[in-house]
Amino acid sequence: MPAKNPTKLKVAIAQIDTIAGDIDAALHKHLDMIGAARSIGAEVLLFPELSLTGHNGGRQTLELALRRDDPRLRKLAAAAGDMATIFGFIEEAPGGLFYNAAALVREGRVDLVHRKVNLATYGALEDGKHFGAGEYIEIFALGALWRVAVLICADLWNPALVHLAALQGATLLLAPVSSAVEAVGAEFDNPGGWDLCLRFYGMMYGFPLVMANRVGQEGGLTFWGGSRVVDPFGRVVAMAERPSEQFVTTELDYEALRRARYLLPTVRDANPVLVLRETERLLRPKGGVEPDGVQ
Repeated sequence: MPAKNPTKLKVAIAQIDTIAGDIDAALHKHLDMIGAARSIGAEVLLFPELSLTGHNGGRQTLELALRRDDPRLRKLAAAAGDMATIFGFIEEAPGGLFYNAAALVREGRVDLVHRKVNLATYGALEDGKHFGAGEYIEIFALGALWRVAVLICADLWNPALVHLAALQGATLLLAPVSSAVEAVGAEFDNPGGWDLCLRFYGMMYGFPLVMANRVGQEGGLTFWGGSRVVDPFGRVVAMAERPSEQFVTTELDYEALRRARYLLPTVRDANPVLVLRETERLLRPKGGVEPDGVQ
């Protein structure tokens, strides 16, 4: 087999209707999608948020939570082969703690678990009722050039988390989400908001983003799909054509990232020392000495 081109990366999105409350049935669906993605040569496969449990899986946390060494996770990791596969589950951590998490698996291993940091507990969303908040933004290297950050759904609505991923060298942002039309409220356009959010981050930070949303209905919510890939210039280059189960695939080119970051060097000019200094100042107790001119 010839070596793969390190500057190119074939990504696939599994836009699925997740199976609520039945991990074994969901596992079979994941295995089918993994096999299909490998058959077309995908190097990265992204599933939606909580893809193994369903959107309301938190209400069954005690029945559905999995430890990282669970045989079902190992089965997915083995099936993935050398394709980085990211799926959502409820993680049971040591000490009986529970998290909305996404695992990156391949070659029989769990290489990364991201715990959702920005728990959505508003509108029809209730993360904070069931899960603890994650505390880290980590980066995982896929070869020499592609450095992956995984942020789950509402994590992307905290711009500081995307900023932290970029400052750590992320060159690809993967976003598993579970977004329903009615989730926030009648006056909030979820599909339009996600389009704006993803294109802004792609353009601002000069990296591609891959977003996987689910479809179907659950608990009175309508999941609209719209899974897509945004390039480093903020352009949508691949998108689900309809709100039904399907694959979205495209090939990313690292050369586009190089050009984007040369033209708009947001990461280069981020000045984390200033941000740290000003953050520490904001956290100081009131009454401390401030710089001249600062009230």
